[in-house]
Amino acid sequence: MRSISALYIRLPNWVGDVCMSLPALELAINTGKPVVVCARPWARNLLRSYQIDDFISIDSKLYSSAKLVKQHKVANYKHGAFGLLLPDSLSSALIFKYAGIKSSGYRDDGRTLFLNTPINKPTIHMHAVEAWHNLVYTSLLRWGLQPSSNKPGSELNLKLDDQHHEAALNALNKAGIKPGEFVLIAPTAVGTHKGRNKVWPHFNNLTSSLIAQGIKVAMCPPPSETEQAISNAPDATIIPSIGVGEFAALTLQSKLVVCNDSGVSHLAAAAGAQQITLFGVTDSDRTGPWSKKAIYMGSNNHWPDPNSVIEQVQGLI
Repeated sequence: MRSISALYIRLPNWVGDVCMSLPALELAINTGKPVVVCARPWARNLLRSYQIDDFISIDSKLYSSAKLVKQHKVANYKHGAFGLLLPDSLSSALIFKYAGIKSSGYRDDGRTLFLNTPINKPTIHMHAVEAWHNLVYTSLLRWGLQPSSNKPGSELNLKLDDQHHEAALNALNKAGIKPGEFVLIAPTAVGTHKGRNKVWPHFNNLTSSLIAQGIKVAMCPPPSETEQAISNAPDATIIPSIGVGEFAALTLQSKLVVCNDSGVSHLAAAAGAQQITLFGVTDSDRTGPWSKKAIYMGSNNHWPDPNSVIEQVQGLI
């Protein structure tokens, strides 16, 4: 067994991807080695109930992020620091290389020379949850550690604390909404997929139909997406913006979450909320919500029609 003083794990940059990497993170934590998470600043809120040794906030600036990681490693684990790189990017490998961390990651993006333990990508189709879990599992075996499981469980099992839940309830109270008496929609999605819009174009129809039936419809977009959310579903009630962990707790207070294949879908899945995820441009087999309570509608080439979605929502609530 190699002398490993700590495991540094670089998580992905996007909310949904961090949710899908939770089983991989748990696998690292279960080794009993100190785990240092390197991720975007917002992930600290989401992961604060996890038994990690420390959290390093990194951004898109390569040198400053690498400097932070190196300073932490020198101050705390001068020898025996090993790294798990979940992103496929060259920059993530360079950060750990600069910090003197012996890293493992999938071969990609011309970065193999910067990996101490390069791992071949799976030849069989895998969901993102399975692929990241496989990376950590294989890396731990290569390093002489005994992973606690060879496959991820059927649920993400996000750990939320009392403050997450209390903040979600406070946000509902400010919006004049009672827990358990509303449908939560998320009519936005960041960016495009292969040049195509990732937002289902009928959220306004869905909202109007449900409100006409006396069903409360609400949404809680981040500030950067509020304008788009109002444009896509102007009749929905706005819940004040909250952190990602609090939002995950908020999904549990709803009757149902209806969303695009986006970070909201994965937060709801991680929390264990009932949801309908709408697909039109992405592959549900690769990035669909990892949850038994998630219903998929649509495909990577065709959005579901509004009537079928309305019927499905009515059947669930």
